[in-house]
Amino acid sequence: MMGGVDSDGVAGERTTSSRVRMTGKQRREQLLDIGRALFAERGFDGTSIEEIATRARVSKPVVYEHFGGKEGLYAVVVDREMERLLHSITTALGSDSHPRALLERAALALLDYIETSTDGFRILVRDSPVAQSTGGFASLISDAASQVEYLLAAEFTSRGFDAAHAPMYSQMLVGMVALTGQWWLDVRQPDKTEVAAHLVNLAWNGLAGLEHTPALNGSTDPSHP
Repeated sequence: MMGGVDSDGVAGERTTSSRVRMTGKQRREQLLDIGRALFAERGFDGTSIEEIATRARVSKPVVYEHFGGKEGLYAVVVDREMERLLHSITTALGSDSHPRALLERAALALLDYIETSTDGFRILVRDSPVAQSTGGFASLISDAASQVEYLLAAEFTSRGFDAAHAPMYSQMLVGMVALTGQWWLDVRQPDKTEVAAHLVNLAWNGLAGLEHTPALNGSTDPSHP
């Protein structure tokens, strides 16, 4: 029997065996999963539409139909990862707790994300393609800092400091945590709780007031105040 392309864009031999056909939504999710894994492994430039299509067992036009090209697929993957990570950080900062406890939760939320969504974080810390105007590590830091800024402003005001400096300090704080997370992505030593404790030690006490054996004092579960 002659080969061809089935109605779902799958290239290969026509057979009488039943094939579970995907809905448009299912096919889109499959392509996103495959693209996510390839972008994490090889980066944007090292990933091709051909390989995405081959792994999904579809023709290239199917990928173009859903995303318009590799750039479109990459943009959706990055947006999803940004949303997931920022949601984790926002949730960690959402409870009414002592500022140190909030800092502990935010640091641990980032490390939790790295541990459970390693591929996603690898994509975020890679350089975005030139055509991509948003997304990437710098954008992640900026968006996360905006979540922290209002908390720092309130804390500065209560302590008699100039709240106008809060945006600058939020960039410093989030940048320190994010870059440490990028380092921990590969080394994974020490464990995430100890890393978070040392991050909080430096951020909270400063170099002049470092504790010799830092430990997390507040709740480490962002879902519980």
